[in-house]
Formats: sequence, C-alpha cells, structure tokens
Amino acid sequence: MAGACYFIWQKVVNNEQLDFEHFRDQLETRLFSDYKILVVLFGLSLTNWFLEAFKWKTLVASVQQITFYNALQQSLGSLTASLFTPNRIGEYGAKAVYYKKGIRRKIMLLNLLSNMMQMTITLIFGSIGFLYFIYHFKVNLDMYRLRRVAYIIAILIVIIFAGYKGVKKIRGFYLDKIINFIKQMPVKNHILNMFYSLVRYLVFSHQFLFLLRIFGVETDYVTLMALITSMYFLASIVPGLALLDWLIKGSAAIWLFEFIGIRSLTVVTIVLIMWILNFGIPALIGSYFVINFRIPANT
Repeated sequence: MAGACYFIWQKVVNNEQLDFEHFRDQLETRLFSDYKILVVLFGLSLTNWFLEAFKWKTLVASVQQITFYNALQQSLGSLTASLFTPNRIGEYGAKAVYYKKGIRRKIMLLNLLSNMMQMTITLIFGSIGFLYFIYHFKVNLDMYRLRRVAYIIAILIVIIFAGYKGVKKIRGFYLDKIINFIKQMPVKNHILNMFYSLVRYLVFSHQFLFLLRIFGVETDYVTLMALITSMYFLASIVPGLALLDWLIKGSAAIWLFEFIGIRSLTVVTIVLIMWILNFGIPALIGSYFVINFRIPANT
C-alpha cells in the first residue's frame, strides 16, 4: 500500500509534464458540461449495485427468502462496514448479522461464493487482457523470475491441497458440510451467480471505458479493454483496504496507460471518479442502513 501511494505521488505530484490548471479546466468542460454524461455515469453505477443486490437475493434464497430492498440494504450496509478492513473481509460479518444465529455461517459461505465468482470473472478476463497487453506492447518481463514464482505457487498449492485432504474442519466450518451445502444449492442459483458477476464486470469495465472516451482517449476498443481488464487483474491480486482501493488501481493504471501515452493525472482522476461512483457514494448510502440497523430477534 505504501508503495502504491509513493508511486502515484511521484507520478502525479513530482511530474513537470502535468498541468493541473489545464486539467481542471478539462474536467469541468468534459465531465460537468453535459448533464447526459453524469446521467450515464450514475446510471451505470446504479446498474452495478442493482446487479449486486439481485445476485445476493438469488444466493440467499438458498436459505431464506428476502426482498430486493433487503438485498440492496445488506449489500450497501456491508460495503460501509468493510471499507476499513483488508480485502473487505468485514463484509462477511456485516452481512451475517442481518440473519438469525442459526444460519449465519451459511450466509458467510454464500458471501464467499459471491466474491469467489466475481474474482474468477476478474481473473479470467484480466489474464486474457494482460496476455494481449504483453504481446501487443512487447513488454519485457523477467521470465526467469516469473517461472520461479509460478513454481513456488504450484508447490504451495500442492502442499495446501495435501494438507487439507486430512482436515475436516476449518475455523468452525466442516468441509464435508460445505461441499454438501454447495451441491444442494439449485443449479439455477450458481448460474445466476455467474451471470450477475459477469454482467457486473462488463458494466464497471465499460464505465471506465466511457470515462476514457470522455477525457479524449481515442485508442481502439480492444487495446483499451485489454488495459482496463489488466488493471483490474493486477489490482485484484494486491491486498489492501477498500477505502484506498483507488490507490492500488491507480498505481497499476498509471503504469499500464503510459504505454498509450495517457497522462498520469488523467488516469488517476478517472480511477478516483470510479471509486467515488462505485464505492464512495454507495458507502455513504450504506452508512444510513448501518446507523438504523436493528439486530434480528431470536439471535
């Protein structure tokens, strides 16, 4: 995290090529000059969080029926509660307290399934985009070091897998019960989980693309999407607080978009706008639900 902050500081503040006054004028003329632009941006953010609520409602239906409003309330409230925790780990406990004690572990598992599917979509698209980025821009990577890292990861996976084969319980969760619970879930719920995760990814990645176009970036669609998916890919494998998520994405984005000549301040500002639209504002709305939260009866 400190490295990401320092990287952005060097690229943005200590950069003689950046003209803050010119950029401020550009921000006013390109973003706030036409209300239709703001309508599209807020519309995409609403779509993003409505999809998340629909996904959560679908998953929770495996153990309890809830309304769309309940799902949206829980999604936004848990976002607020998770802002100050690494990798949004606080989201698990925040969603669980909305339910009675007897099903809280199942709720935490459902939240894990939701996040794992979203991460899987990010890694799949990100891997494709990053490979295209390396090939298209002839990026020189230290293949020897990459192979060493790959070997280490493979060894760790084997060790973990071998170690967990004899483990029946992890942090109070019985593995056989977890597997049976997942198997017993309707196939439709798993498919919808994947569908909503995929559409969410397409929505916020194209929201980023839309902002790039607004700021005058005319690079072809395929290259821009490769850079965007690579940014989310790199940011997803770096642990950090959701509150400072834009710093992690910003450091990755600055490096990636330098290859097509986009100025650092433009990139960081777009990343910050994305954070405000998809994390900042929803978290403020979620704080209302957190303040008015009431622990369910018979807990």
